[in-house]
Amino acid sequence: MDRPRPLARRPLVALLAATALAATGMTALSSPAGAADADLARNGGFEAGLDGWSCTAGTTVNSPVHSGGSALKATPAGADNARCSQTVTVKPDSSYTLSGQVRGSYVHLGASGTGTTDVSTWTQSAPDWQQLTTTFRTGPSTTRVTIHTHGWYGTGAYHADDITLVGPGGESGRPPAPPTGLRAGTVTSTSVALSWSPAADATGYAVYRDGTKVAGVSGTSTTVSGLSPRTAYAFQVAAVNDAGESARSATVTATTGEPDSGGGPSGLPPHALVGYLHASFANGSGYTRLADVPDSWDVIDLAFGEPTTVTSGDIRFDRCPASECPGVESDAEFKAAIEAKQAAGKKVLISIGGQNGQVRLTTTAARDMFVTSVSKIIDEYGLDGLDIDFEGHSLSLNADDTDFKNPRTPVIVNLISALKTLKARYGDDFVLTMAPETFFVQLGYQYYGTGKWGGQDPRAGAYLPVIHALRDDLTLLHVQDYNSGPIMGLDDQYHSMGGADFHIAMTDMLLTGFPVAGDANNVFPPLRADQVAIGMPATANAGNGHVSPAEVTRTLDCLTKRTNCGSYATHGTWPALRGLMTWSVNWDRFGGWEFQRTFDAYFG
Repeated sequence: MDRPRPLARRPLVALLAATALAATGMTALSSPAGAADADLARNGGFEAGLDGWSCTAGTTVNSPVHSGGSALKATPAGADNARCSQTVTVKPDSSYTLSGQVRGSYVHLGASGTGTTDVSTWTQSAPDWQQLTTTFRTGPSTTRVTIHTHGWYGTGAYHADDITLVGPGGESGRPPAPPTGLRAGTVTSTSVALSWSPAADATGYAVYRDGTKVAGVSGTSTTVSGLSPRTAYAFQVAAVNDAGESARSATVTATTGEPDSGGGPSGLPPHALVGYLHASFANGSGYTRLADVPDSWDVIDLAFGEPTTVTSGDIRFDRCPASECPGVESDAEFKAAIEAKQAAGKKVLISIGGQNGQVRLTTTAARDMFVTSVSKIIDEYGLDGLDIDFEGHSLSLNADDTDFKNPRTPVIVNLISALKTLKARYGDDFVLTMAPETFFVQLGYQYYGTGKWGGQDPRAGAYLPVIHALRDDLTLLHVQDYNSGPIMGLDDQYHSMGGADFHIAMTDMLLTGFPVAGDANNVFPPLRADQVAIGMPATANAGNGHVSPAEVTRTLDCLTKRTNCGSYATHGTWPALRGLMTWSVNWDRFGGWEFQRTFDAYFG
């Protein structure tokens, strides 16, 4: 918990753009359009608003325009590159020319689903209107192609106008009109029922939540589930047929209800205070008996269980000896204190790792030993679950491990397997938490392992595959927002410790999601608000990055109410944010319980 981290580095924007373009396979064909060709793009001048276009963050404006009275304006934000697209019916084995006028920085125009090589062209900087043109040939069985334009993250709004796709028209019809009559029905703490009127010529419907497609259905109703309690969501629906997808419907908003029973299956209260208790060692904060931990603490992590050797997987929990910890309780008293805390509704976990407890499950034998030895600790003390606090080089990535959804590095794969085995062994009531440092999580927005950009620390973002694989089993993620160098937020600005903005930016990334290593096709999905607690040092002695109670309050105001936010604009409001974590209970006692009092004053 007390280890400092190196400063984050940001790759050059030009390198990011070049990498993105390489992935498109941009090409050019020399064959011109034929005499019978026509412009197949629907509403390419945006004179009819966004009719025919599906845009994640777009609108139409009457200035600036290239021709006519309207143009597209789209603004990338967070994990969204402001993509606007439409699907066009084409003929197989035919040549097409895609062209458009654009303004802005890093504006892309392209076509996908060509059946041959998908194409893209772009401009790095267009302060005035600039024409982009690219050509492609369809495959022998291709009847539909999607044309699109998009910007790049953090580069501001772009404009597009007069988009054309010239070539022979296909035989199918056009996409259907947008659905009407979208309305919200039954709303629970985690779901919203939606229904709408049928659209002529539609064969199905695409459902969007806050601009992201979350479902495809054949009928005119669905229930969107997996939502966070007490959270506002915006929904839209688009109609779909063989010719493509319509523009989206009008937006309907709905706010989910209160948690069904005290915070859900974890048994935690709606807002929880999490703290680490120094159970196996002593330092300047002094020893605190478990029975003396105040009732405000809802989750108590016993620090730490450590390995016999780094790669053995054999975890031992040795309580602090009386010679180092004056006043330490006996084993019987310690176990009785655990039972008393549990009777009061508290959760007591064993935390594995810490600054000195590096664990590397390099083999399946080490994985199995980890499961066996951790289970022994949990059973001996009757604990509620497990906290993973792997630091140092416990988690790192191989050079070719660039897809966090399908990790290949053995230490990552084996840890995921071990934690899933423990969850299955103890059932749904098993509390699983993780306390990575920002270096291992949010730095993945810039870097991921060594394969994407080359040269960076292979630990950057290394927790992401573990978190993602266990997101359905994870009770809490409380990233250590301390002992960290500056980290880039979704606003593409660096944020440093010492104030509310750092905590707001880091937490917003978890609750919004973000492209990993700048890859728009490799997006880390958002966590539920009830899964997230914010990690802070209890005192200035506990770690770099301590903030005052006023800054703690400002952080919570911004994230749960969207007020008092300062310079960072969040991408949502999360009243169901679970709470706060601190290093540590001992240090908070040393500091007169300031951290605990701040939590109690805010959440009551």
